[in-house]
Amino acid sequence: MAMEAPAAPYDAAEPGPSVEITVSSAEQMRELGRRLAKLLRAGDLVMLTGELGAGKTTLTRGLGEGLGVRGAVTSPTFVIARVHPSLGDGPPLVHVDAYRLSGGLDEMEDLDLDVSLTDSVIVVEWGEGRVEELTDDRLQVLIHRAVGDTADEVRQVALTGLGKRWAAADLSVLAG
Repeated sequence: MAMEAPAAPYDAAEPGPSVEITVSSAEQMRELGRRLAKLLRAGDLVMLTGELGAGKTTLTRGLGEGLGVRGAVTSPTFVIARVHPSLGDGPPLVHVDAYRLSGGLDEMEDLDLDVSLTDSVIVVEWGEGRVEELTDDRLQVLIHRAVGDTADEVRQVALTGLGKRWAAADLSVLAG
């Protein structure tokens, strides 16, 4: 079901389309990532927010599968960032864990990634409040655990496009 989400107070980007999706298993989270990969292109920034164990890395695994990149997508917590080159003609995936970063483009460049950020799909876990200045055009993904007796695997995933890049995007296709 679609919903409108306000922009964060520090955010100058224009809020665009939003969709909220209920995910009931890790495999469904990976499938959501595979579907999302079809909407992404080089230069896109995807910010993932959610508590520990919410499914951020699982979603990113699906993105990697959908983008057709090399290497197992695992949490980059200790290395901060991993580059997964494309196995085909698509963009590489740069997977960043910003938990230990204080934020900003300078710190991203200091990671000495061997790809241009504009030529890659960038996925940043824990990016909220840290990497917004990288671009006004980004996709924010909020993952919340559902509350209830049988909700161990159930997650609510809210995706909101920000900026001109996402203004005309049809995020409802992700509800699949």
